Amino acid sequence: MTVLAAGSGGGAGRLSVNGLVLPRSGVFAIGYVHSVYHAPSAEVFTVEGGRFTMRAVVSDSGGVLDYYALDGERSRTPGGRWLLRLAVPATYDELPLLTTPIGRRTLLAGGRCLPLYPASGARRVRVAVELTSHDRGGPCPPPYSQSFFLNAAYSTTEATATSTSDNQKPHGSFEPG
Repeated sequence: MTVLAAGSGGGAGRLSVNGLVLPRSGVFAIGYVHSVYHAPSAEVFTVEGGRFTMRAVVSDSGGVLDYYALDGERSRTPGGRWLLRLAVPATYDELPLLTTPIGRRTLLAGGRCLPLYPASGARRVRVAVELTSHDRGGPCPPPYSQSFFLNAAYSTTEATATSTSDNQKPHGSFEPG
């Protein structure tokens, strides 16, 4: 069950991740372009209270799922992406990241985006749940404007969003489609 903070006048107290206001579902994603496979990918999280839990990884490349080396159920989304639902979801109070223009890590929630990466070089970022009075998110730039990323945060945590006809073991061999 997702628990969201109640807002007060003027939008103060809206639950967010780094200032990107969350939808009622409390679902958000960290989208990125995988540096080895060069594939659009996303880690999908849910928020409860002040903590967030990684539930799934979705990518255009099955190799990205192998790269994680995590146990879970592998399947295909209706759009043909690879999906790994974690057998043991990982919960965080905060998540430190090193971001670069190569991976283009970007927070995605409610159809809006918040880029975490600098124009050049590298930046250390701490992802955390917080209350905010101002949404720092904006329109999603490419590649995050693709429906793949915008839909990743809304559909991958729902059982009906995947096809079990293409289930595979997390570390089995396969041909990405």
